[in-house]
Amino acid sequence: MAILLNIDTALEAASVCLSDDTEVMVMAKNENQKDHAAWLHQAIRELIKKVELDIQSLEAVAVSIGPGSYTGLRIGLSAAKGLCYALNIPLITIGTLEMMALATSRENADLFCPLIDARRMEVFMAVYDRRMTQIIPPASMIVDKNSFADLLSSNKTLFSGSGSKKLQSVLFHANAVFSPKTATVADMLPLTNKFFLEKKFADLAYTEPLYIKGFFSPPR
Repeated sequence: MAILLNIDTALEAASVCLSDDTEVMVMAKNENQKDHAAWLHQAIRELIKKVELDIQSLEAVAVSIGPGSYTGLRIGLSAAKGLCYALNIPLITIGTLEMMALATSRENADLFCPLIDARRMEVFMAVYDRRMTQIIPPASMIVDKNSFADLLSSNKTLFSGSGSKKLQSVLFHANAVFSPKTATVADMLPLTNKFFLEKKFADLAYTEPLYIKGFFSPPR
């Protein structure tokens, strides 16, 4: 039995859970994106208390690494690194888009395309097949009526995530399916457990969030 802490603050709703292999032991969620920083550490303390474990029992910390909210990514990774340094345990990083694809992987489709809202008509996206093999790596794109035309010509493709609403407003194709399912940190667990067993750990000193794009600060 491996007790792992899993953190996701990349999306609009943050979530954190303790897991035993691929099973959720206890989980907490925060819908207020502006409150993720203040909420996260208190939530972790409360989860540890709920299961009556000493924090020293943790064997690794997993965190969604991006893309997503710039601030959210920094909050999650900073917390994960701090705990790993303090407890001398390994860090596991999970792609946020892959986590989102896993959340919909049991639905009927040939391809799975999670989308994260990234201002105006832009999204962060990636594409996976039924085996969750990456077909298109994480990238940013401007969506329009011709988006994913090549894929949709011969593949039923399921779109999900906050960015799917933008795409749904302009894309009308028989092979395009839209899922309302929202991913949570629990969807990370198959990958978290796999990486832990394979000792696929991230470098504590040099790991950075997967931003894809540089931070943009609007003019004042």
